[in-house]
Amino acid sequence: MSVKSAPPPPSVVLSLSPKWRLSESGASSHSLKYFYTGISEPSQGQPHFVVLGFVDSQAFVHYDSNSRRMKPRVSWMEKVGKEDPQYWERETQASYVQEQASRQGLETLRDRYNQSKGLHTWQRMYGCELWRNGSKGGFLQYGYEGRTFITFDKETLTWVAAEPQAQITQRKWDALPQDNHRVKSYLEEECIEWLEKYLVNSGGAVSAEPPEVTVRGKTEVEDGMETHVCRLDGFYPREINASWTRDGEVWEEETFHGSLAPNADGTYHSWLSIRIDPKERGRYRCHVEHDGLQEPLDLALEGERLQGGEGWALWQAGRWWERNLPSWGASRISASCWDSSLDSD
Repeated sequence: MSVKSAPPPPSVVLSLSPKWRLSESGASSHSLKYFYTGISEPSQGQPHFVVLGFVDSQAFVHYDSNSRRMKPRVSWMEKVGKEDPQYWERETQASYVQEQASRQGLETLRDRYNQSKGLHTWQRMYGCELWRNGSKGGFLQYGYEGRTFITFDKETLTWVAAEPQAQITQRKWDALPQDNHRVKSYLEEECIEWLEKYLVNSGGAVSAEPPEVTVRGKTEVEDGMETHVCRLDGFYPREINASWTRDGEVWEEETFHGSLAPNADGTYHSWLSIRIDPKERGRYRCHVEHDGLQEPLDLALEGERLQGGEGWALWQAGRWWERNLPSWGASRISASCWDSSLDSD
Protein backbone atom coordinates (compact mmCIF):
# COMPACT_ATOMS: atom_id res chain seq x y z
CA MET A 1 0.00 0.00 0.00
CA SER A 2 1.28 3.45 -0.61
CA VAL A 3 -0.13 6.86 0.07
CA LYS A 4 0.38 9.09 -2.96
CA SER A 5 -0.44 12.60 -3.97
CA ALA A 6 -4.17 12.74 -4.54
CA PRO A 7 -7.23 13.65 -2.51
CA PRO A 8 -9.16 11.28 -0.30
CA PRO A 9 -11.84 9.71 -2.39
CA PRO A 10 -15.04 8.22 -1.05
CA SER A 11 -15.48 4.62 -0.22
CA VAL A 12 -18.74 2.84 -0.92
CA VAL A 13 -20.50 0.40 1.23
CA LEU A 14 -22.44 -2.34 -0.43
CA SER A 15 -22.80 -4.21 2.82
CA LEU A 16 -20.74 -3.09 5.76
CA SER A 17 -20.40 -5.65 8.45
CA PRO A 18 -21.59 -4.37 11.86
CA LYS A 19 -17.98 -4.61 13.03
CA TRP A 20 -17.04 -2.04 10.45
CA ARG A 21 -19.75 0.52 11.00
CA LEU A 22 -18.66 3.81 12.44
CA SER A 23 -20.34 4.32 15.78
CA GLU A 24 -22.70 7.27 15.76
CA SER A 25 -22.30 9.86 18.46
CA GLY A 26 -25.22 11.97 19.53
CA ALA A 27 -22.80 14.81 20.27
CA SER A 28 -21.92 15.27 16.60
CA SER A 29 -24.06 17.93 14.92
CA HIS A 30 -22.94 17.49 11.29
CA SER A 31 -20.76 15.06 9.37
CA LEU A 32 -19.39 14.34 5.90
CA LYS A 33 -18.50 10.71 5.20
CA TYR A 34 -17.40 8.70 2.18
CA PHE A 35 -17.50 4.97 1.68
CA TYR A 36 -15.77 2.97 -1.09
CA THR A 37 -16.23 -0.70 -1.78
CA GLY A 38 -14.34 -2.80 -4.31
CA ILE A 39 -15.47 -6.35 -5.14
CA SER A 40 -13.30 -8.85 -6.99
CA GLU A 41 -16.03 -10.91 -8.67
CA PRO A 42 -19.46 -9.23 -8.38
CA SER A 43 -22.68 -10.80 -9.59
CA GLN A 44 -23.43 -10.36 -13.28
CA GLY A 45 -24.37 -6.77 -14.06
CA GLN A 46 -23.38 -5.46 -10.64
CA PRO A 47 -20.55 -2.90 -10.33
CA HIS A 48 -17.19 -4.02 -8.96
CA PHE A 49 -16.57 -0.61 -7.41
CA VAL A 50 -18.92 1.88 -5.74
CA VAL A 51 -18.49 5.22 -3.99
CA LEU A 52 -21.12 6.73 -1.68
CA GLY A 53 -20.99 10.10 0.03
CA PHE A 54 -23.15 11.20 2.96
CA VAL A 55 -23.87 14.60 4.49
CA ASP A 56 -25.04 13.77 7.99
CA SER A 57 -26.89 10.54 7.16
CA GLN A 58 -28.20 11.61 3.75
CA ALA A 59 -26.63 10.05 0.65
CA PHE A 60 -25.82 12.95 -1.67
CA VAL A 61 -23.43 11.59 -4.35
CA HIS A 62 -22.73 8.25 -6.05
CA TYR A 63 -20.23 6.68 -8.41
CA ASP A 64 -19.96 3.12 -9.67
CA SER A 65 -17.84 1.22 -12.16
CA ASN A 66 -20.80 0.65 -14.49
CA SER A 67 -21.63 4.31 -15.16
CA ARG A 68 -18.16 5.68 -14.35
CA ARG A 69 -19.72 9.03 -13.55
CA MET A 70 -20.01 10.82 -10.24
CA LYS A 71 -23.69 11.74 -9.94
CA PRO A 72 -25.84 13.73 -7.49
CA ARG A 73 -28.32 11.93 -5.27
CA VAL A 74 -30.09 15.08 -4.10
CA SER A 75 -31.38 18.10 -6.02
CA TRP A 76 -29.44 20.65 -3.97
CA MET A 77 -26.13 19.26 -5.31
CA GLU A 78 -27.00 20.81 -8.69
CA LYS A 79 -26.00 24.16 -7.17
CA VAL A 80 -22.48 22.90 -6.64
CA GLY A 81 -22.11 22.04 -10.32
CA LYS A 82 -23.35 25.47 -11.36
CA GLU A 83 -20.95 27.25 -9.02
CA ASP A 84 -18.04 24.99 -10.02
CA PRO A 85 -18.49 23.76 -13.64
CA GLN A 86 -15.55 21.35 -13.31
CA TYR A 87 -16.82 19.76 -10.09
CA TRP A 88 -18.49 16.65 -11.53
CA GLU A 89 -15.72 15.94 -14.03
CA ARG A 90 -13.09 16.34 -11.32
CA GLU A 91 -14.96 14.04 -8.96
CA THR A 92 -15.52 11.51 -11.73
CA GLN A 93 -11.82 11.37 -12.58
CA ALA A 94 -10.80 11.09 -8.93
CA SER A 95 -13.27 8.24 -8.40
CA TYR A 96 -12.00 6.44 -11.49
CA VAL A 97 -8.46 6.61 -10.08
CA GLN A 98 -9.74 5.01 -6.89
CA GLU A 99 -11.56 2.35 -8.89
CA GLN A 100 -8.23 1.30 -10.42
CA ALA A 101 -6.56 1.44 -7.00
CA SER A 102 -9.20 -0.88 -5.55
CA ARG A 103 -8.46 -3.48 -8.24
CA GLN A 104 -4.77 -3.40 -7.39
CA GLY A 105 -5.54 -3.47 -3.68
CA LEU A 106 -7.71 -6.56 -4.00
CA GLU A 107 -4.99 -8.42 -5.86
CA THR A 108 -2.34 -7.44 -3.31
CA LEU A 109 -4.46 -8.42 -0.33
CA ARG A 110 -5.51 -11.70 -1.88
CA ASP A 111 -1.80 -12.56 -2.18
CA ARG A 112 -1.07 -11.46 1.38
CA TYR A 113 -3.84 -13.64 2.77
CA ASN A 114 -2.84 -16.48 0.43
CA GLN A 115 -6.37 -16.69 -0.96
CA SER A 116 -7.66 -18.13 -4.20
CA LYS A 117 -9.70 -16.17 -6.71
CA GLY A 118 -13.36 -15.58 -5.95
CA LEU A 119 -15.45 -13.02 -4.12
CA HIS A 120 -13.36 -10.67 -1.98
CA THR A 121 -14.15 -7.15 -0.73
CA TRP A 122 -11.99 -4.09 -0.14
CA GLN A 123 -13.43 -1.11 1.70
CA ARG A 124 -12.42 2.37 2.70
CA MET A 125 -14.22 4.98 4.72
CA TYR A 126 -13.23 8.46 5.79
CA GLY A 127 -14.82 11.71 6.80
CA CYS A 128 -15.08 14.54 9.25
CA GLU A 129 -17.44 15.72 11.97
CA LEU A 130 -18.29 19.14 13.31
CA TRP A 131 -19.62 19.14 16.87
CA ARG A 132 -21.98 21.64 18.42
CA ASN A 133 -19.24 23.01 20.67
CA GLY A 134 -17.11 23.90 17.62
CA SER A 135 -14.66 21.02 17.94
CA LYS A 136 -13.81 18.91 14.89
CA GLY A 137 -13.07 15.27 14.26
CA GLY A 138 -11.92 13.12 11.36
CA PHE A 139 -11.28 9.48 10.56
CA LEU A 140 -9.88 7.22 7.84
CA GLN A 141 -9.75 3.44 7.77
CA TYR A 142 -9.58 0.53 5.38
CA GLY A 143 -11.26 -2.84 5.57
CA TYR A 144 -10.91 -6.22 3.93
CA GLU A 145 -13.52 -8.98 3.87
CA GLY A 146 -15.73 -6.90 6.18
CA ARG A 147 -13.05 -6.51 8.88
CA THR A 148 -10.94 -3.51 9.80
CA PHE A 149 -7.56 -3.74 8.06
CA ILE A 150 -5.72 -0.54 8.97
CA THR A 151 -6.69 2.78 10.62
CA PHE A 152 -5.13 6.24 10.56
CA ASP A 153 -4.42 7.85 13.95
CA LYS A 154 -4.40 11.56 13.17
CA GLU A 155 -3.22 12.50 16.65
CA THR A 156 0.04 10.55 16.35
CA LEU A 157 0.19 10.74 12.52
CA THR A 158 0.68 6.99 12.38
CA TRP A 159 -1.17 3.95 11.05
CA VAL A 160 -2.55 1.19 13.25
CA ALA A 161 -2.56 -2.32 11.77
CA ALA A 162 -5.60 -4.33 12.81
CA GLU A 163 -4.27 -7.59 11.35
CA PRO A 164 -0.77 -9.05 10.81
CA GLN A 165 -1.18 -8.74 7.02
CA ALA A 166 -1.55 -4.96 7.45
CA GLN A 167 1.86 -4.51 9.09
CA ILE A 168 3.60 -4.24 5.71
CA THR A 169 1.30 -1.39 4.79
CA GLN A 170 1.73 0.18 8.20
CA ARG A 171 5.53 0.32 7.86
CA LYS A 172 5.33 1.77 4.34
CA TRP A 173 2.83 4.46 5.26
CA ASP A 174 4.47 5.40 8.54
CA ALA A 175 7.62 6.08 6.50
CA LEU A 176 5.77 8.86 4.65
CA PRO A 177 5.31 11.57 7.34
CA GLN A 178 4.61 14.34 4.83
CA ASP A 179 1.72 12.38 3.33
CA ASN A 180 0.35 11.67 6.81
CA HIS A 181 0.45 15.39 7.62
CA ARG A 182 -1.55 16.03 4.44
CA VAL A 183 -4.12 13.43 5.43
CA LYS A 184 -4.53 15.07 8.83
CA SER A 185 -4.83 18.48 7.19
CA TYR A 186 -7.53 17.20 4.84
CA LEU A 187 -9.56 15.61 7.61
CA GLU A 188 -9.39 18.62 9.93
CA GLU A 189 -9.55 21.47 7.42
CA GLU A 190 -10.52 20.79 3.81
CA CYS A 191 -13.11 18.15 4.69
CA ILE A 192 -14.74 20.55 7.16
CA GLU A 193 -14.78 23.29 4.48
CA TRP A 194 -16.59 20.95 2.08
CA LEU A 195 -19.02 19.93 4.80
CA GLU A 196 -19.89 23.57 5.50
CA LYS A 197 -20.27 24.25 1.77
CA TYR A 198 -22.63 21.32 1.31
CA LEU A 199 -24.69 22.37 4.32
CA VAL A 200 -25.07 25.87 2.87
CA ASN A 201 -26.06 24.51 -0.55
CA SER A 202 -28.60 22.17 0.99
CA GLY A 203 -30.47 25.23 2.26
CA GLY A 204 -31.87 23.22 5.14
CA ALA A 205 -32.85 20.33 2.86
CA VAL A 206 -30.96 18.00 5.16
CA SER A 207 -33.85 17.95 7.60
CA ALA A 208 -35.71 15.32 9.53
CA GLU A 209 -38.26 13.14 7.72
CA PRO A 210 -40.69 11.23 9.98
CA PRO A 211 -41.06 7.47 9.53
CA GLU A 212 -44.13 5.94 7.92
CA VAL A 213 -45.10 3.27 10.42
CA THR A 214 -47.38 0.32 9.68
CA VAL A 215 -48.18 -2.83 11.64
CA ARG A 216 -49.32 -6.07 10.05
CA GLY A 217 -49.85 -9.52 11.52
CA LYS A 218 -50.32 -13.13 10.55
CA THR A 219 -51.62 -16.18 12.38
CA GLU A 220 -49.38 -19.23 12.62
CA VAL A 221 -51.22 -22.33 11.40
CA GLU A 222 -49.31 -24.68 13.70
CA ASP A 223 -50.11 -23.22 17.11
CA GLY A 224 -52.48 -20.29 16.56
CA MET A 225 -49.91 -17.74 17.79
CA GLU A 226 -49.61 -14.42 15.95
CA THR A 227 -46.52 -12.78 14.46
CA HIS A 228 -46.72 -9.00 13.99
CA VAL A 229 -44.28 -6.85 12.02
CA CYS A 230 -43.86 -3.12 12.64
CA ARG A 231 -42.47 -1.56 9.47
CA LEU A 232 -40.63 1.80 9.60
CA ASP A 233 -40.02 3.46 6.24
CA GLY A 234 -38.88 6.74 4.70
CA PHE A 235 -37.28 8.30 7.79
CA TYR A 236 -34.25 10.57 8.06
CA PRO A 237 -31.86 10.88 9.83
CA ARG A 238 -31.06 7.21 10.41
CA GLU A 239 -31.12 7.36 14.21
CA ILE A 240 -34.43 5.92 15.42
CA ASN A 241 -35.68 4.25 18.57
CA ALA A 242 -38.27 1.55 17.94
CA SER A 243 -39.40 -1.14 20.36
CA TRP A 244 -42.33 -3.30 21.37
CA THR A 245 -44.12 -2.42 24.58
CA ARG A 246 -46.49 -4.45 26.71
CA ASP A 247 -48.73 -2.50 29.06
CA GLY A 248 -46.49 0.53 28.45
CA GLU A 249 -43.21 -1.23 29.32
CA VAL A 250 -40.50 -2.26 26.85
CA TRP A 251 -40.95 -5.95 25.98
CA GLU A 252 -38.14 -8.09 24.51
CA GLU A 253 -39.54 -11.62 24.78
CA GLU A 254 -40.25 -13.28 21.41
CA THR A 255 -39.11 -10.16 19.52
CA PHE A 256 -36.72 -9.68 16.61
CA HIS A 257 -35.16 -6.51 15.18
CA GLY A 258 -34.37 -6.28 11.47
CA SER A 259 -31.39 -4.36 10.13
CA LEU A 260 -31.50 -0.63 9.42
CA ALA A 261 -30.85 0.05 5.72
CA PRO A 262 -30.86 3.00 3.28
CA ASN A 263 -33.45 3.66 0.59
CA ALA A 264 -32.55 4.98 -2.87
CA ASP A 265 -33.97 8.42 -2.01
CA GLY A 266 -31.61 8.93 0.94
CA THR A 267 -34.07 7.94 3.66
CA TYR A 268 -33.94 4.74 5.73
CA HIS A 269 -36.10 1.75 6.56
CA SER A 270 -36.18 -0.94 9.21
CA TRP A 271 -38.60 -3.31 10.93
CA LEU A 272 -39.18 -5.29 14.10
CA SER A 273 -41.39 -8.28 14.82
CA ILE A 274 -43.04 -9.91 17.81
CA ARG A 275 -44.77 -13.25 18.41
CA ILE A 276 -47.73 -13.16 20.80
CA ASP A 277 -50.82 -14.94 22.06
CA PRO A 278 -53.73 -13.37 20.10
CA LYS A 279 -55.75 -13.18 23.32
CA GLU A 280 -53.27 -10.56 24.60
CA ARG A 281 -53.04 -8.53 21.40
CA GLY A 282 -54.49 -5.40 23.00
CA ARG A 283 -51.62 -5.19 25.51
CA TYR A 284 -48.93 -4.60 22.87
CA ARG A 285 -47.82 -1.51 20.97
CA CYS A 286 -45.08 -0.63 18.50
CA HIS A 287 -43.33 2.34 20.12
CA VAL A 288 -41.35 4.72 17.87
CA GLU A 289 -39.24 7.79 18.69
CA HIS A 290 -37.59 9.87 15.94
CA ASP A 291 -36.48 13.47 15.36
CA GLY A 292 -39.09 13.80 12.60
CA LEU A 293 -41.94 13.04 15.01
CA GLN A 294 -43.37 15.77 17.21
CA GLU A 295 -44.01 13.16 19.89
CA PRO A 296 -43.44 9.41 20.32
CA LEU A 297 -45.74 7.16 18.33
CA ASP A 298 -47.53 4.08 19.72
CA LEU A 299 -49.28 1.82 17.22
CA ALA A 300 -51.69 -0.90 18.31
CA LEU A 301 -51.56 -4.35 16.73
CA GLU A 302 -54.28 -3.75 14.19
CA GLY A 303 -54.64 -3.96 10.45
CA GLU A 304 -54.91 -6.61 7.76
CA ARG A 305 -54.69 -10.21 8.94
CA LEU A 306 -52.52 -12.16 6.55
CA GLN A 307 -52.50 -15.94 6.75
CA GLY A 308 -48.82 -16.46 5.99
CA GLY A 309 -47.40 -17.86 2.77
CA GLU A 310 -46.46 -15.87 -0.32
CA GLY A 311 -48.66 -12.88 0.44
CA TRP A 312 -46.92 -12.33 3.77
CA ALA A 313 -43.47 -12.42 2.19
CA LEU A 314 -44.50 -10.11 -0.64
CA TRP A 315 -45.93 -7.56 1.79
CA GLN A 316 -42.66 -7.39 3.71
CA ALA A 317 -40.59 -6.99 0.53
CA GLY A 318 -42.96 -4.80 -1.47
CA ARG A 319 -42.40 -1.47 0.22
CA TRP A 320 -38.62 -1.80 -0.04
CA TRP A 321 -38.73 -2.50 -3.77
CA GLU A 322 -41.24 0.28 -4.33
CA ARG A 323 -38.86 2.81 -2.81
CA ASN A 324 -35.58 1.44 -4.13
CA LEU A 325 -36.27 -0.03 -7.57
CA PRO A 326 -35.89 3.23 -9.56
CA SER A 327 -32.17 3.66 -8.89
CA TRP A 328 -29.34 3.36 -6.50
CA GLY A 329 -27.71 6.78 -6.72
CA ALA A 330 -25.26 8.19 -4.19
CA SER A 331 -22.03 10.11 -4.06
CA ARG A 332 -18.68 11.35 -3.07
CA ILE A 333 -16.44 14.37 -2.31
CA SER A 334 -13.52 15.93 -4.06
CA ALA A 335 -10.33 13.98 -3.68
CA SER A 336 -7.73 16.38 -2.66
CA CYS A 337 -5.23 14.71 -0.49
CA TRP A 338 -4.16 11.13 -0.98
CA ASP A 339 -4.36 7.98 -3.05
CA SER A 340 -5.51 4.71 -1.56
CA SER A 341 -3.67 2.31 -3.84
CA LEU A 342 -2.06 -0.84 -2.49
CA ASP A 343 1.40 -1.44 -3.87
CA SER A 344 2.28 -5.00 -4.73
CA ASP A 345 4.62 -6.55 -2.22
